[in-house]
Amino acid sequence: MDTEQIKAALKTVKFPGFSRDIISFGLVREVQLNDGNALVGIEITTGDEQVPEQIAADIKTAVGALEGITDVKVRMEISQPKQQPGAPDAAGTGKQAASATMQKVKYAIAVASGKGGVGKSTVTVNLACALQRLLEDAGKPGVGIMDCDIYGPSVPLMLGASGRPEIENDLILPVQNFGVRTMSMGFLVDDDTPVVWRGPMIMKTIQQFAQNVNWGELEILVVDLPPGTGDAQLSLVQTIPLDGAVIVTTPQPAAFNVARRGARMFEKVNVPLMGVVENMSYLEAPDGTRQALFGEGGGQITADSLKVPLMGQIPIDVAIREGCDNGIPIVISDPDSAAAQVFMAVAKQILEDLCKN
Repeated sequence: MDTEQIKAALKTVKFPGFSRDIISFGLVREVQLNDGNALVGIEITTGDEQVPEQIAADIKTAVGALEGITDVKVRMEISQPKQQPGAPDAAGTGKQAASATMQKVKYAIAVASGKGGVGKSTVTVNLACALQRLLEDAGKPGVGIMDCDIYGPSVPLMLGASGRPEIENDLILPVQNFGVRTMSMGFLVDDDTPVVWRGPMIMKTIQQFAQNVNWGELEILVVDLPPGTGDAQLSLVQTIPLDGAVIVTTPQPAAFNVARRGARMFEKVNVPLMGVVENMSYLEAPDGTRQALFGEGGGQITADSLKVPLMGQIPIDVAIREGCDNGIPIVISDPDSAAAQVFMAVAKQILEDLCKN
């Protein structure tokens, strides 16, 4: 018996009135085990006193049924929700968006890296387009991108999406291109206007992207996170129940060491790591030989360290850069290219992983 088995049991404990479990909601803050005595720490925002009582009872039932457990204690930290007009906390979780404007979003995944400059937004846009193609072929709802890189929003340029979002029924309508719906700070500020904000403003903006944008019916919302593990990342996991995170790195130690540390944040807030994508893996010469300009093995080392699969290795290809600069991702402009095929393969793995859960 270990804490991982206890966490697995906690995944069977649903938030009252929801199909999501308390692990995916990010409510579990602590799991301890000592000589058969289990301690589970929960942090919850709710105005309904019956919710924590029900959760505590269900935890004791689920964990107490495990072999080797003699006693279960639940440490509950409860805070009152700070609601805004028009944003009711129907779930009692403090995550108003999940029960309002994002109610029709089936899955939400993050694309992240602790390191800047690894091509995370490039991966996000191409993955979103690849997922959109696969879902269209399957007759399922489409994909959205939430660009949470507040200081350097590049998704609009890379996706070829422009213009000001429209307002309908007091909600922002995402800008759409190639079937992908997108919301970004890039739509809201002029090209030459810097965003000079402190943490609370960043947190507020991310909450508004979730709560005040009419995403409609989506199969997957892909969230492009800025580098690091600061306000933007924490605001996201507190606002949206993520179904998984994809970690992006490049092969060299300067990138994968930081990416690995950044990935640990998701483990601490109980967001599943889906896998690692290695970008700029190699340059292929006309004769078919490959040159490892940024070294080799960083993606695999990161994946092995995090105990997740290496989902794909994306080559250095000028067409990828040109596609993003021109607003036509390579998955759209050259779907038969080697790079586009890697993005498609990663997208298929993401869909398979989500369907398992």
